[in-house]
Amino acid sequence: MQLATNKVATIAYTLKDEQGTLIDQADKNQPFAFILGVGNIIPGLENALEGKTAGDQVSVTIEPAEAYGERDDNLKQTLSKEMFEGVDEVKPGMQFHAQTNQGMSVVTVTEVEGEDVTIDGNHPLAGVTLNFDVDVLEVRDATEEELEHGHVHGPGGHEH
Repeated sequence: MQLATNKVATIAYTLKDEQGTLIDQADKNQPFAFILGVGNIIPGLENALEGKTAGDQVSVTIEPAEAYGERDDNLKQTLSKEMFEGVDEVKPGMQFHAQTNQGMSVVTVTEVEGEDVTIDGNHPLAGVTLNFDVDVLEVRDATEEELEHGHVHGPGGHEH
């Protein structure tokens, strides 16, 4: 069966940046499963995997525009520590949920200087060229419930 919209793929993969640094991986013992065409994975990887079948291996380089986008300096801002009410110590690397004009977003603290806290709303992989090595382990039809929920259930997917 070929991977197409509304089909489930179970994959093992490694993800590295341009310097060869490992960013993420899923092996055959703990694979990753997704439904093609519902936004579960970045567009560039969806495009590279469409039409593939179980047993196929794919190596693909994905530019930021087809991944997490380019970095946007407008998504950085400096706030007062007072904005982090209830947090004992704000440190770089901490992440918080924030309400934005585009809905709920995750922001990362990048710097703390005195009473000023700099946050960044860019995805951590924005601006990064991604290199995937993928083994397609299985392709199957998504169940009605999976399509309704927008994600895979069971091994490699979401557990309810």
